[in-house]
Amino acid sequence: MSTHAPAAESGIEQLLQAGTEIHPPASLAANARVGDYAAEYTRSVQDPEAFWDEIARELEWFKPWTKIFEWKYPTFEWFIGAKCNITYNCLDRQVRAGRRNKVAYIWTSEEGEEQQITYGQLLDFVSRAANGLRSLGVKKGDRVIIYMPLSLEGVVSMLACARIGAVHSVVYAGFSVQALRSRIEDAQAKVIVTADVTFRRGKRVGLRSIVDEAISGLEIVEMVVVLRRTQPSIELALHEVDFYELVDQQSRDCPPEHMDSEDPLYILYTSGTTGKPKGVLHVHGGYMVGIYYHMTRFWDIRDDDVFFCTSDIGWVVGHSYIVYAPLLAGATTLFREGAIDYPHPAIAWELVQRYRASVIFTAPTAVRMFMRHGDELPRRYDLRSIRLFTCAGEPLNPEAMIWAHRVLCGNGEWGFVADNWWQTETGGPCLGTLPVFPARPAKAGKALPGVIAEVVDLQGNPMPPNKGGLLVLRRPFPHMFRTVFGDPERYAKDWGKIPNAYTTGDVAVCDEDGYFTVVGRADDVLNVAGHRIGTADVESALVSHPAVAEAAVIGRPDEIKGENIKAFVILRVGHAASPELAARLKDHVRHVLGSIAVPADIAFPDKLPKTRSGKIMRRLLKAQELGKDVGDISTLEE
Repeated sequence: MSTHAPAAESGIEQLLQAGTEIHPPASLAANARVGDYAAEYTRSVQDPEAFWDEIARELEWFKPWTKIFEWKYPTFEWFIGAKCNITYNCLDRQVRAGRRNKVAYIWTSEEGEEQQITYGQLLDFVSRAANGLRSLGVKKGDRVIIYMPLSLEGVVSMLACARIGAVHSVVYAGFSVQALRSRIEDAQAKVIVTADVTFRRGKRVGLRSIVDEAISGLEIVEMVVVLRRTQPSIELALHEVDFYELVDQQSRDCPPEHMDSEDPLYILYTSGTTGKPKGVLHVHGGYMVGIYYHMTRFWDIRDDDVFFCTSDIGWVVGHSYIVYAPLLAGATTLFREGAIDYPHPAIAWELVQRYRASVIFTAPTAVRMFMRHGDELPRRYDLRSIRLFTCAGEPLNPEAMIWAHRVLCGNGEWGFVADNWWQTETGGPCLGTLPVFPARPAKAGKALPGVIAEVVDLQGNPMPPNKGGLLVLRRPFPHMFRTVFGDPERYAKDWGKIPNAYTTGDVAVCDEDGYFTVVGRADDVLNVAGHRIGTADVESALVSHPAVAEAAVIGRPDEIKGENIKAFVILRVGHAASPELAARLKDHVRHVLGSIAVPADIAFPDKLPKTRSGKIMRRLLKAQELGKDVGDISTLEE
């Protein structure tokens, strides 16, 4: 690892360089659906309409499109005039294809409970739940808030809304009263689906009590559906109905509503790491086509795979890659309510061994947590079923990637670590590492088929290779969001900051081979003595020290340098904080990145503030450090 020459004024320096390449196992590359990335990518950007037309024809439509794509900047439409319903492709299509008795979901709990449901059973369950919502007066276009545990009933509630054309908005179970209320008001939801409790780290977290307080005085909410999980069962009020009492009395015959391709499917409020959440709106047709493509090509899912996703339905990863895309691909999906390291830190590997999970999707923060406990725990379990181990959510530190490659994938003997980058707004991955080209630590990968990504300066001019700038997307793809619900001006702003591009809000670097490194949020860039440095570089340098499991850095005002760096470091098991260790860490950063990136101060807190989706809230650390208002922290993990 080495340092770069000084950056141009408009650029971001990438100090961290990782020269290692990790090659996929030969058998994985030989059998990959996308055998020739370059040819697939070229086809997708030279004639995107023909490319997505071909993918869309792998799915079933009630009425074909009359036009593939229309762009009236900044708004756009895909598969114009087509009629479809995403749940028809998720469920009816799979049953008709012979998967009626195939397991669709394996659900487990912290207490070791297990539920399995087949595609045929799921279709019946969703149809009854959809009819239940209809009996409450929910109709096409109505908004329904889902404030549910990570459970089969939560998944079914989402699919039931989509079945009848209602627009669901899932709020992560456990968000505060005010966070929930603001989302109910913004969406103007008439029905809420919730539960009495969810479980995390062995504790009950009340949900229905939060709903009660959140809807106090809100006349728009007509009914609350409550999943009662505890004994004795809680008493329900006049405006409430029991989930199973509602569902069980319904017919399992519920033909899917014929939806226009551009009709809304869901609203998901962004996690709020950079301020006020916004209601990102995705639609039935294009979203369906795009996430199906990536499930079958990027995750390369096969009929005999068990797909293990550690996300939650409260996040876009859970929407796309627990609920919709795996069903579109006919996969068996394993998911689990509760913390990924409870009741013991090797529970994830126990599940991989028990269910022979073959494709895994998790977050870098989880990998760093696994790494913190050392190599011994995962090595107690047979992990040879792992074919693909994929990550997204934050930059994946080189040290964490190499650890996962070495310990979880047998040094590439059986598995491959694939990073990818995307956002709530994009619905599915934009940058990633396919199993047909090498992974490069510190780099998310290349632009995926259908995506034109660039690194530009503040005026929109492309930056040269290895020089950082703003990450933008030049052209909309089918699974991109259509608007910000109720606020089209805010949507247009994302397309207007840089001419003819969607500005992601992230800072990135692209090398001469087309590999992108996402350095961090533009708001988090450090400005030290005229050098603009991404937080990910400094954090990854710290994590590469054998004592460090995780790190976050912020910039603080400095009269001489403009800013200096403060680091917050979580240590691996077996290491203790001390002034001597802080000094060694500073020397380590100096050796890896150079003196310009050395933290002025290092703190050793017990934990880092994170959103419930696992993203470090550097904004909160900085506000606390400077004594400023912390702003919206509704998504902060407790």
